Amino acid sequence: MLQAIQGIAFFALLSLVFALPASADTLPAGFVRLADVDPSIRQDIRYARTENFLRRKANGYDAPVCILTWQAAEALSGVQKAIAAEGLTLVVFDCYRPARAVSDMGEWTKAGGPPDPQWYPLVKRQDLIAKGYIGELSTHSRGSTVDLAIARSGAKSAPRPACGVSDAGTLDFGTGFDCFDPTSETAHRPLDKEAAANRKRLVEAMRAGGFRNYAREWWHFTLANEPFPKQRFDFPVTAD
Repeated sequence: MLQAIQGIAFFALLSLVFALPASADTLPAGFVRLADVDPSIRQDIRYARTENFLRRKANGYDAPVCILTWQAAEALSGVQKAIAAEGLTLVVFDCYRPARAVSDMGEWTKAGGPPDPQWYPLVKRQDLIAKGYIGELSTHSRGSTVDLAIARSGAKSAPRPACGVSDAGTLDFGTGFDCFDPTSETAHRPLDKEAAANRKRLVEAMRAGGFRNYAREWWHFTLANEPFPKQRFDFPVTAD
C-alpha cells in the first residue's frame, strides 16, 4: 500500500512539473520580466524593432520585452506608482541588453558613414564610440540599467522629435530617446523651459526610486545598489 501511495505521489509531482510554464527557468537567477512585476509600465523596446539608430533589430533581441534584475524592476515599479497619481506613466525604451547586442552596435559603427539627422546629426557613424555615444561595454548588460521617459497615461500621439524617437504621449524632453547629440545631456542649456522641467521631474522621480542618471543622456538610469555591478550577461531577450 505504501509503495502504491508513493507511486501515485510521484506521478502527481511529475505531472505538476510538466504543467509548469516553459518560461519558468529561461532567465538567470535574479532576473525578471518587467511585465510580471508591473504590467502598467509601458514598454517600447526599440532594439527589437527597426526604428532605432541601427535601422534594424539588434542582435540578441528576440522579443520587444523589458528584462531587469528583480531589484531594478521592483524599484521601477515604485517610481511608476509615484507618478501614476499625476496621470503619468513610465515608458521604457531599453532595459537589460545582451553583451552580443553591445558588440553588434560596436561592429555597426565600423562600416562608417555620414551623420544621420534623425539619430546623430553632428557626428559621423565611425566616430560614435570615440565621442562617447556608443559604448564598447554597457551598464545595460548588468541588468539594472534602463532607458526611459515619462508619458501621459492614455495619450495616443506625441510630436515627433527632430532627433531621436519618442513614444505616444511622451512629454517634451527637448530630444527623443537615442539622440546622439550634446542637446541630450541632462543639464544641457539652453533648453526649452518645459523640456528642462520634464528632465528635472524624471531625474527626481528616478532618484527617489534609487536610480542615478548618466549625465550625457537624460533617459539613462542605473540602480544605485545594483546586484551585479561587475558582471555582464549575454542571454537573449525573449518573451518566455
